[in-house]
Amino acid sequence: MRIDKLLANLGYGSRKEVKQLLKSGAVKVDDCVVKDPKQHVDPNKQTVTLNGEVIEYKEFIYLMMNKPPGVISATEDSIDETVIDLLELEDQIFNPFPVGRLDKDTEGLLLITNDGQLAHRLLSPKKHVPKTYFAVIDREVTEDDVKSFAEGVVLDDGYKTKPGELKILKSGIRSDIELTITEGKFHQVKRMFEAVGKKVVYLKRISMGPLKLDETLELGEYRELTDEEIELLKNDQSK
Repeated sequence: MRIDKLLANLGYGSRKEVKQLLKSGAVKVDDCVVKDPKQHVDPNKQTVTLNGEVIEYKEFIYLMMNKPPGVISATEDSIDETVIDLLELEDQIFNPFPVGRLDKDTEGLLLITNDGQLAHRLLSPKKHVPKTYFAVIDREVTEDDVKSFAEGVVLDDGYKTKPGELKILKSGIRSDIELTITEGKFHQVKRMFEAVGKKVVYLKRISMGPLKLDETLELGEYRELTDEEIELLKNDQSK
């Protein structure tokens, strides 16, 4: 990789600004000053420093966000705030994107990355990646609903969903439930409950495949995935 591209990709300035940095002698590769922007460097094998500080290079970024309501799952929007707007500039420079979507009013686990191959595997209908949601329902959820979801319910457009695993956590005038589904149709959880005459009044995604929401994250907060979490995701998708 060219040294100017590496520095620009990591947010150290535009190509023009990076050239000025190189010209000033502030950049070294293995303790040797590099001024030629075209010089190639292997950041995985060579040590790059800027003003004496080692530059940590990474090709991919993997972030777990606890998405807040009112924010949309998109990279940019002319009206609404996006999940990318919530990222620090040092993370935005990797040009990450949300893996799949959560509705504007839905909270919870959202994976943000620039690893297109992993994102494709996670979203592929062929992989049947399970996604689990916690929801509050405006009516009593019954064992009949559990059976209906296990068989698949017919949505308003005539589509019959794949079987879903519905667990009743608390039943009453308002019920708390967990629902695991393996597909991601538009507004699917809400529409599944509408199909049995009920309404979702609160929705939060708590897991996606082997990745579980870090409950220490406040709404709008995020963190990088651990190496173990990344490996779990990648290995899970190889099934």
